[in-house]
Amino acid sequence: MDPVLPHRRSRRHRVLTALFALVGALLLFPLAAPAQADVEAEQSTITWTLVRASNPTQDQQQAYALITTAMNAAVARYNNLSDLGKSIAVHYDPSVPTADGNINGTIRVGARASMNERTALHEISHTIGVGTSSRWGSLGCGGTYNGAQATALVKQYDGQSAVITCDGAHFWPYGLNYDSEFSQTNADRHVEIVEAMARDGL
Repeated sequence: MDPVLPHRRSRRHRVLTALFALVGALLLFPLAAPAQADVEAEQSTITWTLVRASNPTQDQQQAYALITTAMNAAVARYNNLSDLGKSIAVHYDPSVPTADGNINGTIRVGARASMNERTALHEISHTIGVGTSSRWGSLGCGGTYNGAQATALVKQYDGQSAVITCDGAHFWPYGLNYDSEFSQTNADRHVEIVEAMARDGL
């Protein structure tokens, strides 16, 4: 069983903490707008829809079922561990060799082997900006990632000598670039690093 890390907090816990802070602030300062803004930021979520054929074939129906299971698991993990927001449209496209994600919120999935939570998490990161944002290169990719938030997080995980390395489209460790990288701990850390990258200005 993977260890429970002390820095991991559920989305519900963070929202409740923010709400208590807001109530306290309103009692002291009834017009305290920044506290309200903090609560609104806590409420961002990732949502997704599956683009379906009007009269799906058996192959499409099978693919839709696999994609739905994978995306539901990945989106639930993102929403539980982060405050990232994105509206995502997922397409089954057999012409795609594996899967791809775009910053415009589109994910295409082709191969059955890519219809799993690991791939879904990875492709969601591309919709957030990993390898797709215009800021990716200025954050040190490809080379050593230089954003302070995500760098501090990987050092917390792996020690003070740890760094995030990235190329034109991906990062590691915790990029979930291959199925062999997947574990419950690595999946959680992936989400937390992607959120930290967003705070770094991704």
